[in-house]
Amino acid sequence: MNTGDTAFMMICAALVFFMTPGLAFFYGGLVRRKNVCNTIMACVAIMGLSVVMWTLFGYSLSFGGNHAGIIGDFRWFGLNGVGMEAGPYADSIPHLVFCAFQMMFAMITPALITGSLVGRMKFKALFLFVAIWSVIVYYPMAHMVWGDGGFLAAIGSVDFAGGDVVHISSGISALVLAIILGRRRGYEHTTYRIHNIPSVVLGASLLWFGWFGFNAGSALKADGLAAHSFMTSAISAAAALLSWMFIDTIKNGKTTLVGAATGLVVGLVAITPGAGFVPIWSSFIIGALVSPICYFGVGFIKKKLKIDDALDAFGCHGIGGIWGGIATGIFTQKSINPVARWDGLIFGDYHLFVAQIVGIIITIAVAVVGTLICVAIVRVFTPLRVSVREEQVGLDISEHGESAYPSFNGLDQ
Repeated sequence: MNTGDTAFMMICAALVFFMTPGLAFFYGGLVRRKNVCNTIMACVAIMGLSVVMWTLFGYSLSFGGNHAGIIGDFRWFGLNGVGMEAGPYADSIPHLVFCAFQMMFAMITPALITGSLVGRMKFKALFLFVAIWSVIVYYPMAHMVWGDGGFLAAIGSVDFAGGDVVHISSGISALVLAIILGRRRGYEHTTYRIHNIPSVVLGASLLWFGWFGFNAGSALKADGLAAHSFMTSAISAAAALLSWMFIDTIKNGKTTLVGAATGLVVGLVAITPGAGFVPIWSSFIIGALVSPICYFGVGFIKKKLKIDDALDAFGCHGIGGIWGGIATGIFTQKSINPVARWDGLIFGDYHLFVAQIVGIIITIAVAVVGTLICVAIVRVFTPLRVSVREEQVGLDISEHGESAYPSFNGLDQ
């Protein structure tokens, strides 16, 4: 084992941990005052739930053994057999460090879903949904992409840091859940004002900070591939940020802070699956194109389809993740990372591009079917949605009995 790699991966795991509190601030700033505690609490609760589930059985189901390329088994239940020696997935770091790094992915992924349903889902229903969704959707997806013998890895589909596993799975599930829940009451007639823009920027900054661990750490050692992933991530985020600012200027005549923050996040989403596969020059293109793709995708979902994806969880993570997976199939060079069997489409080989499309389609199918199953199970125990009165009062008071701003006496429209 290598102490430098071990220290690097432990730091990366800590960086990825910060992404979930960052997401809480990002989402919390975007909602109305009366729902900010509930929105942040959703992420905070997942931080506890995900760690307990992962260490008891989630890690084992994701990475222990292999059954039909879909799921693992319980050989590492309670982290039995996961110790200080090197494990099967990384030979220069302790097995526990790899487990801890992957645990942070299992934490942030279901938290992303919560952005689509703010202001209307019962907290008890959400908590139960996340627990079941992790078992039915996340653990199988993690195994299929990254686990030993995983089905998607076997067909040649690649996902460096979570395009399929994290962003597409959560984005698609967020869309399905938003459709099932229905729109917020008065959605067509109410202007939903962002209540705290500095919180949005703080959250986006923490996400960018943590994302360097997310992507660079997926190299699993402190080497050139980690440095490459670090730079492609920085460039894609920066290009997307500027691209979103440009769109804001063309559409509205001025730039916006929320738009810039959103742009940097979708730039990170788009580069995630290919950060360790694509050449650095392509990260400019991937980032510059994801902003218009997500910008107009969000508009189509909300204005044309009238789906209340409240904080654009699908519009940013689902659409951005799909573009990132496709872009990986276009720009990948196997000389950068030999995990890729083929070069991308732009270099004259179509095999990886086809494998990426297949991987995306399978991820979408797993997320849709898995979400429907989760909703059916949750409804056995509790209604999904709060009452009309509870929604009007706000979920901070109705679900948690607290207010983020107790001295505020105005109206929240």
